[in-house]
Amino acid sequence: MVSPRDDLDPATLLIARGRSNDPHVVNPPVYRASTHLSASCAELAASAARNADGAFFYGRRGAPTQWALAEALTALEPGAAGTVLYPSGVAAIAGALLAACRPGDVLLVTDNAYEPSRAMATGLLKRLGVEARFFDPLDAAGFAARFCDRTAAVLLESPGSLTMEVADVPALAATAREKAAAVLIDATWPSPLGLHSLAHGCDIVIQSLTKHVGGHSDLMMGACSAGPDWYPRLRTVAQELGQVVSPDDAALALRGLRTMAVRLERESAGALIVAEWLAAQPEVAEVRCPMLPGATGHALWRRDFIGGCGLFSFVLAPGIDQEARARLIDALELFGIGYSWGGFESLALPIDPHRIRTGAPWPAGQLAVRLSIGLEDPGDLIADLARGFAAMRER
Repeated sequence: MVSPRDDLDPATLLIARGRSNDPHVVNPPVYRASTHLSASCAELAASAARNADGAFFYGRRGAPTQWALAEALTALEPGAAGTVLYPSGVAAIAGALLAACRPGDVLLVTDNAYEPSRAMATGLLKRLGVEARFFDPLDAAGFAARFCDRTAAVLLESPGSLTMEVADVPALAATAREKAAAVLIDATWPSPLGLHSLAHGCDIVIQSLTKHVGGHSDLMMGACSAGPDWYPRLRTVAQELGQVVSPDDAALALRGLRTMAVRLERESAGALIVAEWLAAQPEVAEVRCPMLPGATGHALWRRDFIGGCGLFSFVLAPGIDQEARARLIDALELFGIGYSWGGFESLALPIDPHRIRTGAPWPAGQLAVRLSIGLEDPGDLIADLARGFAAMRER
């Protein structure tokens, strides 16, 4: 694989890293192999001992297609020593939490966390003897008081993938380090192109590659990148759990990675145009888009982030009920109704955060809609939303 210097612009690294060793082809071949052969018993023993990307041993440890993707992702995260791949974003979250927590530990979880992260903290980890405690991600001043002598790790998510709170990641990470707790962050929203999480004090960076990296809504994958202190532990736990990704999916992720910078740029620009239009609608109480000037979290986003994406939410005005919200969404023609985000197509989803919030409650009557802006023309998307609002007004 080509290994250019690391001081290149991230948009260039997306193209230059994780490439083929063969000078005659652009893309690394897809290695579909469970069995890796050795020339001798001595080579087999050496391969078993050298447990690292690039060492052939057995398909569960990966092969050149998976190694190319991991190498490219590592290059995008300043300070990373390596990247572990997982078959889904939730699997990556599980791998990070299981690497950081042991029975008897306390895990602090941001209250705006992805719902499967919450379920894992209160389900799987609870059954394993780990106690989860939820905290308000915007209360940096009171964060230190949340720690006890059993607190082993903190799980952050900024912005939150439903309600878009932007946490003061450097401040929260600094407090956690003072308390000798590991800092994990789900940084799927910004991707490494939008936030250098390790440089801001985090220990493990989690991504759902299903979203921005894949970019085409046709694969499931996750990743964790970490520095030299945590990467070996992540790798060990992933291997103990038998985590492996398909080489065909790794090839799709590599293909998506090459265009991620231009897709994110267009999605972000389109999202900002749509968000500005929504902010002027009388039925919208608040647009929760960190990129929008004046929006909640915008100042922190400008300070810490170097990019955005097409995902944001808007809160409907008081008095609008669920039936009216459903009329708005059902009338949309260009927005699909479904989960996930980061693909080329736009999506709309009704969200009710009050069902899951505990540390920073969300009012039960505050209805919201989450939009994932794709690559369509923003003017067409606005016209589609205008039709949706017109349908919502009908009785």
